[in-house]
Amino acid sequence: MLIFTAAVLSMPIWLDPIGANYPDLLQKFAIFGIFAIGYNILFGLTGYLSFGHAVFLGVGSYTAVWSFKLLTMNVIPAMFFSILMAGIIAAGIGYVSLRRSGIYFSILTLAFAQMFYNLAYSVLMPITNGETGLQLTMHDPRVIDVAFSREVPEGLPSTDFFGISMNGYSGFYFCAVMLILAFFIYLKIFRSPFGMKLKGIKSNQKRMKYIGSDTRPYLITAFVISGMFAGLAGSLMAVTDPLAGAERMQWTASGEVILMTILGGVGTVYGPLLGVGIIKYLENIFSSINESVLNNFFSFMPQWGESLLTSLTMPFVGEGWHLTLGLLFMLIVIFLPGGVMEGLQRIKDSIMNKKNIEESEATAKESSDG
Repeated sequence: MLIFTAAVLSMPIWLDPIGANYPDLLQKFAIFGIFAIGYNILFGLTGYLSFGHAVFLGVGSYTAVWSFKLLTMNVIPAMFFSILMAGIIAAGIGYVSLRRSGIYFSILTLAFAQMFYNLAYSVLMPITNGETGLQLTMHDPRVIDVAFSREVPEGLPSTDFFGISMNGYSGFYFCAVMLILAFFIYLKIFRSPFGMKLKGIKSNQKRMKYIGSDTRPYLITAFVISGMFAGLAGSLMAVTDPLAGAERMQWTASGEVILMTILGGVGTVYGPLLGVGIIKYLENIFSSINESVLNNFFSFMPQWGESLLTSLTMPFVGEGWHLTLGLLFMLIVIFLPGGVMEGLQRIKDSIMNKKNIEESEATAKESSDG
């Protein structure tokens, strides 16, 4: 935890050489890190693949914005109510969806996600403001702020933590502290008897039932905890940018967290965080590349070579950066089924084997000399 805490808090320093040290991207690393480790509690430990976790991300965002509008711009009530509401919604969805397993469970979660997405766009428009999204206005009541006579700025107010603005690096460090606390809880779950039960369910659920262990309460609990992590991530999205839209509930948002978890390593402690870092960094780099950038990059080539390489590369950058992500994902799945963590483990094993061989040779040489 000390090493992890130091690494997270010093991100602006060690990410500077690769141009990833600006607040907006750092906030994304922290927020989606919480989302991914929460998802790994369900998918990584139990093996239950949910296609609907973006529901809880969206619920957390909407709840936080309503807290800012009705109560106060302080982030603590917003986060509390977001986690609570996400947990309640997760309990309802989990109670129904976990009656099935395998692909049937996945389809049920996807159906719930699409249902909530469409409700946010149409039926629940008075609450969600439809496709325009829920935003702050000058006429919001903010009863707690009014009751305590908090100073109201001339324009739209900004979120704060007892007077500390949640913009820029202060917003990142707040999200970073939440990531550290979330990781501590996540680590405790992984190493607890409860976490061992979840791993047993993933290994052989039928055997768990045969020895008299009722797996359903454990699965529902894991689902609710995972949903609450997503609700926290959704609230932090609203904390750093106080608006909420139905696009955060779309199935593509659920697919993104699945990619992050698989890319880093399903069921590993640090894998989802590595997946978040890789995907969000690639999104930031490749999506910002356009034709003029490519022309400058290939300017050392003859004119025909520059035009050819630019035309071949363009589909993989800019708006088409997802094609690059897809190719990377295919390579990882084919050659490293365990994700990036498997690759790191292979490198570690290779180094250790080489070290053991050298030590064995040195011991044999000493014996022969003796």
